[in-house]
Amino acid sequence: MKSDLPKVLQPLAGKPLLGYVIDTAAKLTPKSLHVVFGHGGEQVCTALSVALAAAAPQHSWVLQAEQLGTGHAVQQALPALDDDELALVLYGDVPLISATTLCKLVALASTDAMSLLTVMLEDPTGYGRIIRDTAGRVLGIVEQKDASSEQLRIREGNTGVMAVPVVHLRRWLARLRNANAQGEYYLTDIIAMAVDDGVKVSPLVAPTIAEVLGVNDKLQLAELEAEIRKSRARELMLAGVTLVDPARIDVRGTLTTGRDVFIDVNAVFEGQVSLGHRVRIGPNCVLRGCQIADDVQIKANCVIEEASVGAHSIIGPFARLRPGTKLAEDVHIGNFVEVKNSSMDSGAKANHLAYVGDATVGARVNIGAGTIIANYDGVNKHHTTIGADAHTGSNSVLVAPLTVGEGATIGAGSTVSKDVPAGKLTVARPKQITFEGWRRPQKKR
Repeated sequence: MKSDLPKVLQPLAGKPLLGYVIDTAAKLTPKSLHVVFGHGGEQVCTALSVALAAAAPQHSWVLQAEQLGTGHAVQQALPALDDDELALVLYGDVPLISATTLCKLVALASTDAMSLLTVMLEDPTGYGRIIRDTAGRVLGIVEQKDASSEQLRIREGNTGVMAVPVVHLRRWLARLRNANAQGEYYLTDIIAMAVDDGVKVSPLVAPTIAEVLGVNDKLQLAELEAEIRKSRARELMLAGVTLVDPARIDVRGTLTTGRDVFIDVNAVFEGQVSLGHRVRIGPNCVLRGCQIADDVQIKANCVIEEASVGAHSIIGPFARLRPGTKLAEDVHIGNFVEVKNSSMDSGAKANHLAYVGDATVGARVNIGAGTIIANYDGVNKHHTTIGADAHTGSNSVLVAPLTVGEGATIGAGSTVSKDVPAGKLTVARPKQITFEGWRRPQKKR
């Protein structure tokens, strides 16, 4: 991957590759789940320890100190398995395999039969080939580097995913040898052993190629990203969402939507995002971990993160709602306005070039253009309370901590550092002075 980040931690639609595999395995309610990792994989354990613990009551991280092949990797997990169990082998860099497919695969296995997931490919280069007899029974698998020219023409490839009775798996793994071009212990060699021992090998052809695609470089990662993008766009449209261009939406988390939602191009959704009925999202918006109520308009180029927006509100264009923002219904946040850790009651407006930080803003308050709430003294954040129906004039500075009374008006250009009484006009700016005879400095010749 040419990256300092381990391959299985590379992000795919906002989640690590291995995170997908663990989450899918959890849907099968396994008795135990074991992740085999290579030397230096402590970073992987740290990143996904919580996810693994949530996936199965019994779980462990198993170190494969030397990378001696897939068979050797599975051997490392054998001590944690009981002979009366069925082992399902998955791969941390094959993230899109579905729980439905795995359930079918597991159902084909039993105490006297193992199952194997295969895939039909136009170009099977790099895949081990499935060897069958004239009756279609699986006889074994030959790896690409060990295959003959005739075997290389086979289009059915091995995915490596299999379900195997542990009692047989333990015996077969003990018989593995590394007499091959790679000098590795191939897990795939157990297929021929099963045939020799009279254990049935039940193949299952994957329903789609995308399910079994692995990741070995950033190009393949991008290809899987496109598959996820296409799949999630399709799900949204089938749920009734209008997408201006299905190829230009990124859902990097969970997006729930109401009826008649409209999403323009280049929208990015991260984390848990919910959109109410009739929400309209303009182009180039980023929504992260937020809740948007019914009939909200989010205009172009807005960023909303860990915030909630009330019904009938209008946001943007070019607005930013930072974490802790809570907007009631019919709030207007206009262009180049930033709101952080603040609540704004119904009907409040900040339409132009303003910053509202650590504030409680009452109903129908009008934040004038260029108004700044100075909430930070260099060490601590301070709170500002603005009562209902108050107005701040353009280019005002409200120095927190501060309380502005209901119905108060602050004159344009004021720097206010003391509480403002309700219902009155407060102006805090120096007297205008004009200097007679003053001339602008001239450059010396």
